Amino acid sequence: MDSSTSTSDEKYEMGYQPSPSSVDQTDNSTASYSVMSVESFAYYRSNSGASAFSEHTDDNSCSEIASPISWQGLKSPTRIALSRLGMRQLNHGMDEEVMDLELELMKERFSKLLLGQDMSGGGKGVSSAVTISNAITNLYASIFGQHQRLEPLQFDKKMMWKREMNCLLSVCDYIVEFSPSLQHLKDGTTIEVMSSRPRSDIYINLPALRKLDAILLDILESFQETEFWYAEQGSISAKSTRSGSFRKIVQPQPQRKEEKWWLPVPCLSPDGLSEKSKKHLRQKRDRANQIHKAAMAINSSILAEMQIPESYMASLPKSGKASVGDTIYRHMYSAEKFSPDHLLDSLNLSSDLEALELADKVEASMYTWRRKMGMTHSKSSWDMVKDLMSDIDRTDKNHILAERAETLLFCLKQRYPELSQTTLDTSKIHYNKDVGQAVLESYSRVLEGLAFNIVAWIDDVLFVDKTLKNQE
Repeated sequence: MDSSTSTSDEKYEMGYQPSPSSVDQTDNSTASYSVMSVESFAYYRSNSGASAFSEHTDDNSCSEIASPISWQGLKSPTRIALSRLGMRQLNHGMDEEVMDLELELMKERFSKLLLGQDMSGGGKGVSSAVTISNAITNLYASIFGQHQRLEPLQFDKKMMWKREMNCLLSVCDYIVEFSPSLQHLKDGTTIEVMSSRPRSDIYINLPALRKLDAILLDILESFQETEFWYAEQGSISAKSTRSGSFRKIVQPQPQRKEEKWWLPVPCLSPDGLSEKSKKHLRQKRDRANQIHKAAMAINSSILAEMQIPESYMASLPKSGKASVGDTIYRHMYSAEKFSPDHLLDSLNLSSDLEALELADKVEASMYTWRRKMGMTHSKSSWDMVKDLMSDIDRTDKNHILAERAETLLFCLKQRYPELSQTTLDTSKIHYNKDVGQAVLESYSRVLEGLAFNIVAWIDDVLFVDKTLKNQE
């Protein structure tokens, strides 16, 4: 037995039980755990260096981190952590100093989680659910906040993203539910015992999100050699050329608004893209668009399951008509056949801010009308909804208005996929106490944003190519 194995055994005998975060996540960055206010959750639905102590891995090992969790034969996370630690000691000969540093990092993160980011210790911190949601949101911002191009993510940032996310998601290993199962004894008798298994929402959604995460990184990785490049917006005039190349800089598509002047501009040669390159771009766009829809669906389902805070219900207007205004109310109530698209066209919304304000008003009106019907809870359970709907008069005025408001809200979010979260969604996240829901919601939200950005970047390149062809 070598020294590293004996050292490992001594630590086990002393009761040292490292968590999964201390094994795989050794980044000493604390930026992703900064305090965030409620406004931090107004994240667009569609929109640092590596640690010196982290384990160097190749591309194959990276794919294992990003792969879905296998729930078959679920083992104790503590045993898994101990096993990984022993392997790392055998393979890398980690000395006592490095182990002490990892232990200190683990203590720091554990303490911040317990304190709820309130370093005064006065008990004024946020819940554990909000803490981990903030951490995932901040991590995404630090890794992808400055990445605005169709190009592979820097290696150190990609490693940091995988390490940190693996650490933050490891909490789901401990979120289980109990179910009855049969156990056969040696004497032939059968007894019923309670066995643990991953909670159903985590079992279904977390492996899917991990898979979507890996695919998005692969999409970015596929743009290593491209026929286009980028120029910073404003750095070169739109009509200028680069000496010796005759490559013109063309303005991007019109939907890029003036407030996004900082985004880089895609540039092409005068001949434009080859057919092979355009085919590759379209394939990656279709894939990213599918991921965007999948992540949005998961995020919407998790938000629907969250309880509506009492503070939000208390702030609802007494009249839904007063909230949406006379024009919208008249169209929603008097129209024999309600058309949300026709209503949105007539409103002629000019900005995302106006769309968000309308979404807040429509959502508030919807819950005001539901409250008048006696529906004081969220539609969080399908069984609850079926039982409730059986006792509802579908010809009731409040029921009709609530259903049409829900349809209008859905259509509005589809038309403005980059819309920030509504006041209700923000309130749900801020007051949520369920750690599992917080992990799934924040993870799906940031993946939704990354997928949306990739689609937009590809559209920019294709638009520039189309513009060049039309100029010819």
